[in-house]
Amino acid sequence: MRLTRFSDYSLRVLIYLGLREGQLVTIRSISDAYGISRNHLMKVVSLLTRLEYLRAQRGPGGGIRLARDPADINLAQVIRDTEEDLNMVECFSPDGKCVISPVCRLQFVIHAALDAFMATMESHTLEDLLHPAANLSGLLNMRQDVSAASERALK
Repeated sequence: MRLTRFSDYSLRVLIYLGLREGQLVTIRSISDAYGISRNHLMKVVSLLTRLEYLRAQRGPGGGIRLARDPADINLAQVIRDTEEDLNMVECFSPDGKCVISPVCRLQFVIHAALDAFMATMESHTLEDLLHPAANLSGLLNMRQDVSAASERALK
């Protein structure tokens, strides 16, 4: 199974903002931290804002922040919201044309694997990904003003 880059970037944006605990953050700072194109991140942020994972504030001093508590952001739902489809093989698609689909067992095996993957993702929230906050913040070159996230990680 492979998620699209869009879902990967979406999860990374959420992690970054989760570490910032409500602070306004620019797309540029996320782009610089991860080494990701700002153009790609603008599309990701736009969708995450429309889906109400993020809140955006325009203008000077503006930026983005989480619109929900990290504990309320389920990873499986983020994936469902950001993946165009989870059709891993042709037979999963309504217009699939594989000639052995009527009797092929592969589709059942792959479907079971996808279900297991999504069940695992379903059991986790963004909050689970924010630990150890101090280490993550250091790797993302965040200043030490993530004290609230760090304190929560220590509890």
